[in-house]
Amino acid sequence: MRHLDDSKPRACAATPHRAKDGAVTNTPNISAMMQDADWLCHRYDPQHDAFHFIHVPRATHDGLTFLTDEYLPQGLQPVVIARKDALAAASAPAPVHFIFHSAFCCSTLLARAFDLPGKAMGLKEPVILNDVVGWRHRGAAGRDIAEVMDHGLRLLSRPFQPGETTIIKPSNVVNGLIPLMMQLRPQAGALLLRAPLGVYLRSIAKKEMWGRIWVRDLLVKQLREGLIDLGFEQHDYLALTDLQVAAVGWLTQQALFAKTVQQFGPRVRTLDSETLLDRPADCLDALSALFGVPLSSAERDAIIAGPAFGTDSKTGKQFTRAERAAGYDAAARNHGDEIEKVSVWAQAVAANAGISFEATNPLID
Repeated sequence: MRHLDDSKPRACAATPHRAKDGAVTNTPNISAMMQDADWLCHRYDPQHDAFHFIHVPRATHDGLTFLTDEYLPQGLQPVVIARKDALAAASAPAPVHFIFHSAFCCSTLLARAFDLPGKAMGLKEPVILNDVVGWRHRGAAGRDIAEVMDHGLRLLSRPFQPGETTIIKPSNVVNGLIPLMMQLRPQAGALLLRAPLGVYLRSIAKKEMWGRIWVRDLLVKQLREGLIDLGFEQHDYLALTDLQVAAVGWLTQQALFAKTVQQFGPRVRTLDSETLLDRPADCLDALSALFGVPLSSAERDAIIAGPAFGTDSKTGKQFTRAERAAGYDAAARNHGDEIEKVSVWAQAVAANAGISFEATNPLID
């Protein structure tokens, strides 16, 4: 399940790097830490204007579904460093690019595919970006949001090896800040990745209660962000079924992606999960160009034959396209009538709101 936590960072009174009065103190090894990307910029604490860093070696990343507390090794002790001190000591950033997504669309697969030592590293849903969203929801000023986002991206893009490119895949709860992130990084390319509506609805349905809770949580956050513009009054959303709420979330992200393409043009490309799985070689070739990460045909084919495409990103177990299809078929058998009706309803809502189901600026023809 996608991580939607935008709460404040947990208290870290146990760390020796915070004084008893709560003030942030410097540590002798800040310089060494900031030159080492194994020290992940994990959380932002606006009360003390400080970042929390945790030690996550590169080898650990591949086995993590997301860079969230749910999946990170237990017992990691954060080191709390004042923002200005972290920035002053940070190594030069790598070029950075983004994978923005609608959820349940193979975005984690792509982030794993770009774990290429010496060439690129993919970061899977770093929580610090969620913290910025949560801080925004609590009323932070736009100028402060922009500054902290800029600094957070700067610290996330410290390379593990010289010459690497950083590919950041945020949680989709961060999507409301896509325009800001693209403006802050004018050299960045971005992939806007989605699942087709029918696939998305089956993904939610097969997750039963947890999927239905997730789409309502997303709805609340999209309403806070002011992203939903479908012609309904806010109280109307309370009357919708869970899968209608899922469709609202999908349509909202579809509209946001269309605006992003219009605003940023050739820096942005769109792709759906089924095209990625049908034509992985073509997609990786195009992403190699978009992200400026050169791949030989042999390197590309090794990625396709490797664990990114051959294992479940959530469990690490072997997972084939046929097994994926079987899961969706089961969801269709159990919830097919509702999915079909909601799909028809979503098309009518989209037509009324002027939202096209077709994506522009496709990654491949």
